[in-house]
Amino acid sequence: MSTKRARGAPDTPVALVTGGANGIGRATARYLLERGARVVIADVDADAGAATAAAFAALGEIRFAECDAAREDSVANAVAAALGAFGRLDGLVNNAARAEPESGPVEALSLEAWSRTLAVNLTGAFLFAKHAIPHLRTANGSIVNVASTRATMAEADTEAYSTSKGGLLGLTHALAISLGPSIRVNVVLPGWIDVRAERPGAGRVPPLRRKDHAQHPVGRVGTPDDVAALVHFLLFGPSGFVTGAEFVVDGGMTRKMIYEP
Repeated sequence: MSTKRARGAPDTPVALVTGGANGIGRATARYLLERGARVVIADVDADAGAATAAAFAALGEIRFAECDAAREDSVANAVAAALGAFGRLDGLVNNAARAEPESGPVEALSLEAWSRTLAVNLTGAFLFAKHAIPHLRTANGSIVNVASTRATMAEADTEAYSTSKGGLLGLTHALAISLGPSIRVNVVLPGWIDVRAERPGAGRVPPLRRKDHAQHPVGRVGTPDDVAALVHFLLFGPSGFVTGAEFVVDGGMTRKMIYEP
């Protein structure tokens, strides 16, 4: 069911999507706009953020706020920008992250690289929640954290990324208890999501192979809209009895026993 209302209607919900300039965040911003929400995207990439806001302007009311999720002053300014633009905040999507999971052998991983990954991926979600809570409480709003299946499983050399995503699971259930009943908090764990269509200007990339799709129990690699649809449901859909929950969006891969032939 669409939640679409007239542009500028005072009861039109407002969502703040972090890391909204590319990938899953970009698709989520578009998906929410298409269903009637007003959207603010926050991203450290000023050029991509401004371009995304311009590209989606015909779909609804959207604003861009340049933001480094690891800096509290920057996060506070982004939340203030959302309030300044639309006067309310109903949903927060904590999606901002350093996207490359592999960081090399752990014995060569610098403290600086480790700390930066945790600062953006985990501390950033805490900071956005901290500054959004008063406004979300007024709206009986919702937070959705975007983790990864790497929160519960891993490949080699992903210590910083996997740790940051695992931390989001703990942050989610802690916030759900602390903020209920006025604010619901949930987390989604995407698996292999093909985000290339949501990275304008990324250049030519090789197509996915048949076996990439076939290894998934559902028969295909995921799309950003697979994640965005769930985020929309948790923010603005009939999900009022759902909080503190973890939702795996991976085509069944984490339920599949995999052995080398």
